[in-house]
Amino acid sequence: MKDITQKFGTLYNPVKAFVVYQKNSAEKSIYVEAYDMDKNGCPINAHPLSLKESTQLASALDKSDELTRKFLKPSGLLPKNVLHLNPEHNGSAIWYTPAQKVSLFFVESLAIPNAEAFVPPLLWKASKNTLYIYAMVADKIINEQTALYHAPFFNLYNDGRVCMGTVKVDIKADCHLQDFMQSWEQYFFKSYFSHLIGNTSPVKGNIIQLWQKLVGSGKPFPIKSLIKNGLTLKKLLS
Repeated sequence: MKDITQKFGTLYNPVKAFVVYQKNSAEKSIYVEAYDMDKNGCPINAHPLSLKESTQLASALDKSDELTRKFLKPSGLLPKNVLHLNPEHNGSAIWYTPAQKVSLFFVESLAIPNAEAFVPPLLWKASKNTLYIYAMVADKIINEQTALYHAPFFNLYNDGRVCMGTVKVDIKADCHLQDFMQSWEQYFFKSYFSHLIGNTSPVKGNIIQLWQKLVGSGKPFPIKSLIKNGLTLKKLLS
């Protein structure tokens, strides 16, 4: 027999249970009763919540809140390409990337080689679980009236939302802003493009032929092939 206990995850055992009672009256006052747990995980020794137990409970809850407070917090100065931050609830960020050369990956059935290619300026909007991506014709002057275009990629819905397919997205609750942005960009560009959603091309002409010509060529992305989607940056802020 081989001992594999070292490979097991951390095991948490129940040690306390709390029951909150509310007075059935207009004032709705509450009373908290605490229970110890025996070796079988059953509650025993019911007693009023002590000051020590209250302090321990408050400390545990505060640590959970602390993780949330760190989410999307910049690690240093705010990156210059960040356009908007919403730290509320699930949190979201909007940022842009300039026209650049990136590595692109395609499923074999598209007959597009995996290679580097130039992409246009891109606008990213992401929360902890969802990514939207759009194209822009330039990134020199960006304001609320900046017109957005369909991003010239596969695996995108008409509203710009990215279908991540089998990609396992794992954004931590205490993820700093810079890591958040980098993680989403890597999730997107390191996944395989596979299909059009709705069979509507996001570019003028044939998108497969477009990327067949661009990958490995070193040519800049042809901005004239982009299609407006009717959105402006301001509409993403609402």
